[in-house]
Amino acid sequence: MRLTTRRYLLPFVLVTSLFFLWGFARSILDVANQHFRDEMNISITQSSWIQVITFLAYFVSAVPAGWYIARYGYRRGVVTGLLLFALGAFLFIPGQQLGTFQAYIACLFIIGVGLAFLETSANPYVTELGAPETATSRLNLAQSFNGLGSMLAPALVGGFLFGGGDISVPYLVMGCVVVCVALIFSRVQLPEVTAPSVSEAATANHRSSLTTYFYLGLAALLAYEVAEISINSYFVLFLTGQGYAGKVEASQLLSLALGIFMVGRFAGAWLMQRIAPARVLSGCAVGSVVCMLCILFGGGLATYALVANFACESIMFPTIFSLALRGLEGKAKKRASSLLMMTPVGGCAFLFMGLIADQGLLTLPFAIPLAGFALVLLFALRSVRI
Repeated sequence: MRLTTRRYLLPFVLVTSLFFLWGFARSILDVANQHFRDEMNISITQSSWIQVITFLAYFVSAVPAGWYIARYGYRRGVVTGLLLFALGAFLFIPGQQLGTFQAYIACLFIIGVGLAFLETSANPYVTELGAPETATSRLNLAQSFNGLGSMLAPALVGGFLFGGGDISVPYLVMGCVVVCVALIFSRVQLPEVTAPSVSEAATANHRSSLTTYFYLGLAALLAYEVAEISINSYFVLFLTGQGYAGKVEASQLLSLALGIFMVGRFAGAWLMQRIAPARVLSGCAVGSVVCMLCILFGGGLATYALVANFACESIMFPTIFSLALRGLEGKAKKRASSLLMMTPVGGCAFLFMGLIADQGLLTLPFAIPLAGFALVLLFALRSVRI
């Protein structure tokens, strides 16, 4: 079955490019953590605020983004998100002159608001650019380019920063690229996909039957974000703290792991055209739970399990997102998507991992992502039964 039609091919390609941009932007944070610790002599807990403030921006702006997109459409939502992204990136230049951690935090908050607009627009839009039966596979394919951006950022930016580079430089480059992309989207007319008309009574009954399942999906997506963002943010700190790798080597290993993550999403997009997405999600959730247990109790297996987990978790976000939206249409789908895009606030859980790690317990923090993957497994099993 074709993932999309000729009518939607260009919009699909353009919107997929956005996934690369925010994957790159979010993955920079995973090496910036160590950079700020080195440059400003701060603790893991203090440096974790770069993740906390970015993903807190998702929480406070996702619902307003959903309202904006429901009123003005996907294209304006994308352009607004890109302009906010660029503004935050360019503000790193005066932020560098001020030289305070608070200045960087303010820039990252603005970028986080822009990313919330982008993701709230792009994720549900991709699910509508073709047949409903291929929505999950289509979103996994688009999210694969998110993985490509995530893979390149630690290798490129990590080597630059740990070689003595200025943190404002990669953000200046990103800002210029994002402005160019915003100009393209401002000129291209993306088709607004509207739901077929149904009776109010039928719509009300349909929404009522999905309410419990949707909120279970919302909880599962939040749990996944807690696990995924915490692991990425803690990756370099864990390997260097345990003496398994130096800073440059750890950032390169993170790029390798994110490369596996990207390949996993491509493989998932192919696999879900043959196997029900809920069953694929169940198998991957079991794999992630096993990996976390190996890190907690496996000793020398920890590094291998940490990298292997990236393959297991690769399909989780787009699959949970798509399954949770199943049966919702039109403005209801846009509003539901905005609720789902509040879940990156789960990245704030890295603060708790930092608090535990600062006590000298470098392995114990993985109990937090273990709990997150266990909840994903519960949602996956419920989806299989449905």
